[in-house]
Amino acid sequence: VDVFQAWCGPCKPVVNLFQKIRNEVGSSLLHFAVAEADSVDALERYRGQCEPVFLFYTGGELVAVVRGADAPLLQKTILKHL
Repeated sequence: VDVFQAWCGPCKPVVNLFQKIRNEVGSSLLHFAVAEADSVDALERYRGQCEPVFLFYTGGELVAVVRGADAPLLQKTILKHL
């Protein structure tokens, strides 16, 4: 989940990375979503930050958090949890 602020918008450059990985591993294994922190009460802790935050869930549980658009770290995290 790409958590973003309304004044900053979702991290569009990372979308290409996620699409590339999804094509490589198969679309049924990787799902990507965006959520505005100000609109979701459960994301209150991420409000007021100017860097993108990526939350990784497996089986409904939060398994990793990556702050910032660090493409190599995002790819490593995705592949680790797949």
